[in-house]
Amino acid sequence: MITQSGDGRPLTRYRGRVAATTFLFVPGDRPDRFGKGLTSGADVVILDLEDAVAPAGKGSARAAVREWLAGHRAMVRINAPGTPWFAADAELVAARGVPVMVPKAEAPGVLAGFGEVVALVETARGVEAAGELAAVPSVTRLAFGSVDLAAELGVAPEDREPFAYARSRLVIASAAAGLPPPVDGVTTTLADDAQLASDVGYARRMGFGGKLCIHPRQLAAVQAGFAPTEAERDWARRVLAAGAGVSVVDGRMVDRPVLARARHILGE
Repeated sequence: MITQSGDGRPLTRYRGRVAATTFLFVPGDRPDRFGKGLTSGADVVILDLEDAVAPAGKGSARAAVREWLAGHRAMVRINAPGTPWFAADAELVAARGVPVMVPKAEAPGVLAGFGEVVALVETARGVEAAGELAAVPSVTRLAFGSVDLAAELGVAPEDREPFAYARSRLVIASAAAGLPPPVDGVTTTLADDAQLASDVGYARRMGFGGKLCIHPRQLAAVQAGFAPTEAERDWARRVLAAGAGVSVVDGRMVDRPVLARARHILGE
C-alpha cells in the first residue's frame, strides 16, 4: 500500500501510472487509529488535523501526528491558511517531509510553499481559481470539498445540481494541468450503501477519479465504483484488437480518441 512507502514516491499515485482512488481520513486526535488506517486497504491515509479535531485539541493532536510520522508515512490534512494553527501545521509536514492536503485552497502562492500537495477546493474562490491551483508545480491532485461549499452557497450538500459547475471546473482544470482526475468529496451517510454507490457512479461519470472516505467500510465500494467493469474491459480489448486504423466495433467507428479511451480503461 502506498502509504507505507518510505522511498519518496508520491502518495497520490500508485501502480505506475494509475492514480489513487481511495483517500481515508483518520482523526488526528486518535493515534490509536493511525495504524489501523494503514492496514485498511486505502490508497492514501490522511491524518486529519482540521475538521476532525476540536480547537482545544489541536496542539495535542499535532504532537501525536508528529510523533507517529517519525516512523510511518501518511498524508496530513492541515488547518486552513489564515487559521491560528496553519503555521504550526505547515512546519510539521515540512519537518516530516510528508504530503499535505491544504483545505480551503484558494491562493496558488500558499500551495507553492509545500512539497507534495492535494489542494482541497471547497470555497467559491477556490472553484474560480481551480486552473491556477492545478498549475502549481507542487500540486499533484485536486479534491472537492462539497460540504463546506454547500454551506457557503446555502444549498443542501446532497443536492448535486448546484455543484455541477464546480465539479466540471475541477475536472477540466486537472486535465489541462496534466494531473490525474480530481477526487470527489465525502459521502456522510455511513449506513446507506446505495447512496454511496450512487455518489461514486455520479462522480465517475462527471470525470472524477477518486473519493474522500470517512470510514474504512466505504473503501470497497469506492474502489469497485471507480474500477472499469468487465464489460468495459471486454470492449476495450476488442477495440485494441481491431487495430490502429479506422474500424468499427459494436456498430460504432473506432478512431484515435476511442483507442485512447480503450488504452486508458486497460491501464496502458
